[in-house]
Amino acid sequence: MSAPALLEVEELHAAYQPGVDILQGLSLAARGGSLTLVIGPNGAGKSTLLRAIFGFLKPHAGAVRFMAESTMGLQPYEVKARGISYVPQEINTFPGLTVDENLRMGCWTFRRDRPRLAAQLDKIYGVFPVLAERRRTRAGDLSGGQGRMLSVAREMMSDPKLMLVDEPTAGLAPALVDQVYELLLTARRSIGATILLVDQNIEDAIPHADYIYMINLGRIKAEGPPAEFGQTRVRALIHECLLG
Repeated sequence: MSAPALLEVEELHAAYQPGVDILQGLSLAARGGSLTLVIGPNGAGKSTLLRAIFGFLKPHAGAVRFMAESTMGLQPYEVKARGISYVPQEINTFPGLTVDENLRMGCWTFRRDRPRLAAQLDKIYGVFPVLAERRRTRAGDLSGGQGRMLSVAREMMSDPKLMLVDEPTAGLAPALVDQVYELLLTARRSIGATILLVDQNIEDAIPHADYIYMINLGRIKAEGPPAEFGQTRVRALIHECLLG
């Protein structure tokens, strides 16, 4: 991982209730152009980490720096305007709007720049021809896989430098899991986005990662390249986390 850190999280503390920290001094980095994977058991703080980075949850200690500038205290729309997008667990579309209208909602940060908006739509439709074919279809009428595709594509519309992706395969049939990872790799290739991915689908996610963090109880339990996270070690680490 020779590229400089695009995102730096340092000694982060965050809580939903005062005095009960979910993140307890967590530190990590995501290098430019990488897919950084965060794994861990339920309740480890994985999704909380993404919410804290994006501004949905306000950390009370530590630091978050994006492109060497602090984003602490910013509202989510301000974080997005800096070049960070967030893909939540659930399919994140407006079901009553068409595919085209959903994509346009994704570029509200430059909605008045019509040439740029048109160029970005053309680019996204080129990347996802299935969406181009269904551009006049209501999002609520798409299949589950197409809905996930639209969720990712809408966040790509703003041409983010960093995509925060939370449990993208949760609840999906096994046949769709590979499609979701291919979506993320497509986003990485087509717009050059760095991806910070939270996933419980550990065995399927690891092969796509450049660097891995395992967290437990709001702290880093282990970190390293995928070669250091073979099945035997991952199972041992999870066992340690569950048994304390």
